[in-house]
Amino acid sequence: MSQEDYHNEGRQETSSHANHGGKRLAPSSRSSGRAPSAPEGQQRSRPRKKRKRLGSWGILIYVVCVLGASVLLAGVSWMWANDILALNKAPLTAVVEIKEGDTVDQVADKLKDAGLIEYKFVFKLFCSFTHVSGQAGDDDAKITPGSYELNTDMDYRALISSMGSSSANRLTTTVTIPEGTTEAQIFEMLEKAGVATVEDLEETAANYDFKFSFLQGVLPLGDAKRLEGYLFPDTYEFYMGEDPVSVLNKMILRFDQIFTDEMRQTMTDKGMSVNDAVIIASMIEKETDGTDQGKISSVIYNRLNNPTSETAGYLNIDATILYVTGGTQVNTQADTPYNTYTHKGLPPTAISCPGVDALKAAVNPDSTNYYYYALGDDGVHHFFRSSSEHQSFLNSQELYKND
Repeated sequence: MSQEDYHNEGRQETSSHANHGGKRLAPSSRSSGRAPSAPEGQQRSRPRKKRKRLGSWGILIYVVCVLGASVLLAGVSWMWANDILALNKAPLTAVVEIKEGDTVDQVADKLKDAGLIEYKFVFKLFCSFTHVSGQAGDDDAKITPGSYELNTDMDYRALISSMGSSSANRLTTTVTIPEGTTEAQIFEMLEKAGVATVEDLEETAANYDFKFSFLQGVLPLGDAKRLEGYLFPDTYEFYMGEDPVSVLNKMILRFDQIFTDEMRQTMTDKGMSVNDAVIIASMIEKETDGTDQGKISSVIYNRLNNPTSETAGYLNIDATILYVTGGTQVNTQADTPYNTYTHKGLPPTAISCPGVDALKAAVNPDSTNYYYYALGDDGVHHFFRSSSEHQSFLNSQELYKND
């Protein structure tokens, strides 16, 4: 600029300072009607909010809450640990019955009800972690149906292992089955002893295909009487709550041991089957006084093998009718294939489970000409060749006076 211009500018600045008391005024934002803009390339910063700081009481409450939660969690964990590890429990022994098909949830309920565990949720969680699942009785299940004696000294792992198939805590019972007991009576005895229910035993007898050759063709599956005669009478030790298949198989296996290959061959030589021998033996067992199995067997064979005799092929055995009708009164007109007064030959099935002596007598009867027998006043059987001899004896006995 020129020297004159320079002096003019200096005067203007001096005048401006004079008008404001010699102070330089900042440019007024109002003069332009807008806020001053930030320099190019820079962002305007937002005003920061002030952080609220916890006071001393807030810090104290926070610390108390954290400590309380930790103590509570530690306490709950300790209680769960005591239950899992069976620590600090009052002494208690209880019998727990596990049924076929029980789930882990149902087992937990039973253990809780028995007072053996406190926390069902924790027990089920433990089972999940240790791969205990399925239903009791399944092939891959670790828990087996049965009755177990358990106590509060057992931790979760011990409780589970004590309910397994090889557990020493599984309760057993001894059952003695007398000769001549029927299948139905055996099932009632087993239920009463706590081995298995009548319903489960009947269902198994009817529908389970036991792999024994002598059972093939006896009766079709679906009929529980197909095992009549094959549940060998003996003294057995069973698990309480045992699998019905195992229970029945044990008794059939015993029959298989008693009825030897030699006995089977003898029946084959007669043109008869094992089942024929069992049916004959079952009748002998129900008719014998305990000393005359061989003679009664001979009467049965004589009637079967000589259909032209006075008995005409009818066995005329009261016990076969009573097997169906029950009681002690014999109805010789009963409408049943078990009525050997009206149906020739052997009845459809055995009428009891015979013992070894009756089975031997059925295979090897005495050699006699007897066709009749009757119980005398002396309590023993008397044998006769003809109907007239038989009738004469009956007339002489007080036992038959009122008939």
